[in-house]
Amino acid sequence: MTDKDMFDDVFPQGRQVGGSHYVHFTIQPYEFIAKNDLTFFQGNVIKYVCRYRFKNGVEDLDKIIHYCELEKLKLKDEKKKK
Repeated sequence: MTDKDMFDDVFPQGRQVGGSHYVHFTIQPYEFIAKNDLTFFQGNVIKYVCRYRFKNGVEDLDKIIHYCELEKLKLKDEKKKK
């Protein structure tokens, strides 16, 4: 069998569903996020930083800002509890 698609289930990191905005990277954002045990916030910022030039431009930059604002609020709330 020579069909390269037969490896999709074994190597899902080699394909992207729904676009091509991550194929430009040697290390996929998911792999970087997972191997560095990043939080949900950190992972989303990495994801949007990587893709904004190839996918949604300013909208993705706005998402980065929004996630940063949410994280700042979370940290401030945690500080108040101490």
